[in-house]
Amino acid sequence: MQNIMPSPALSSAPASVVGFSQLVCVERWNETADVVSFRFQAGEPMKFDYKPGQFMTLVLEINGEQACRSYTLSSTPSRPYSLMLTIKRVDGGLVSNYLIDHLQPGQTVRVLPPTGQFNLFDIPAKKYLFLSAGCGITPMYSMSRYLTDSQMNADIAFVHSARTQADIIFKTSLETMATRHRDFKLRYIVEDVTADTAWHPEAVLHDIGRLSANNLRALVPDFAERTVFLCGPEPYMQAVKTILAELNFDMTQLYHESFATAVKEAQSRVKQAEMQAEAPVSGSNSFMLSIGDKKRALTAEQSLLEGIEAEGLPIIAACRSGVCGACKCQVLEGETESTSSMTLSPTEIEAGYVLACSTKLKSDVTLSLT
Repeated sequence: MQNIMPSPALSSAPASVVGFSQLVCVERWNETADVVSFRFQAGEPMKFDYKPGQFMTLVLEINGEQACRSYTLSSTPSRPYSLMLTIKRVDGGLVSNYLIDHLQPGQTVRVLPPTGQFNLFDIPAKKYLFLSAGCGITPMYSMSRYLTDSQMNADIAFVHSARTQADIIFKTSLETMATRHRDFKLRYIVEDVTADTAWHPEAVLHDIGRLSANNLRALVPDFAERTVFLCGPEPYMQAVKTILAELNFDMTQLYHESFATAVKEAQSRVKQAEMQAEAPVSGSNSFMLSIGDKKRALTAEQSLLEGIEAEGLPIIAACRSGVCGACKCQVLEGETESTSSMTLSPTEIEAGYVLACSTKLKSDVTLSLT
């Protein structure tokens, strides 16, 4: 990483980020024993525009090789003059551990701008239920900060699971939100309480153990009336889905982000940006994807979903593995090849419907998302 001086004080002039950008780390601090937050600004005065819950992709050179990872922004666009990432040290975590060990204020990182369909603006809700565990708290924190900054009476129930109270990320800030906003209902579920003394305000309810149907009902009695946003380790998210199904929750009101696809997502975004930075793609190994007035050149190895997301078009992609069927779309013209059609009926397949995450181009294609 290149050392440079931190950026000057920012003005209120808005600007946007396109393609690869260099951001300056201006601050870092410990959230817990193994979690660090980093604050970034641009080298020039810049106001960042993104949606609460979106992620940003970092591109680093580690031991002479390119490495990229996507991390959800823990900052909020209601405070737009900096971006914040909150990163946990993990066993074998190449990029996460490298950042924690090496990234210091004054150094720069190469990034792609924020993106992602799991966000507050693209998922309509009247009442919110945020369910998180571990570092899955980051999008929920961003969403909560935005809602409490911008809406007087946003109805939020926030249930976070952690090993101990010492592992609760953003604990002080969350509790401040809970004391200042009566409609922000903060709940903790910890596997083990390591101190007998009070460790949270009286207004913050808690339970010991793991999330279950019983303690979810007790902590959020009106859970069935809420739109659920879910993020955390894969076993946690699978357990939550089982619990909600057991409670006969309307699963169409469940939206989730997954850490399991972060590496693939990052690599895809970097490939797209590199293609955009080069001359227009041509030749037998690339095809044109057309969606309305949007056009995107894709290689034969890239999925429809990669092209759709690169253009910033709305699409829900929950599993990204051809199982859930959320990314169904219709091929109007052209030839494609799919590895999964699990949720599609024979009639839909005959009409040209495919799953974007599992489909690649074999010719120029015109696509409909409606």
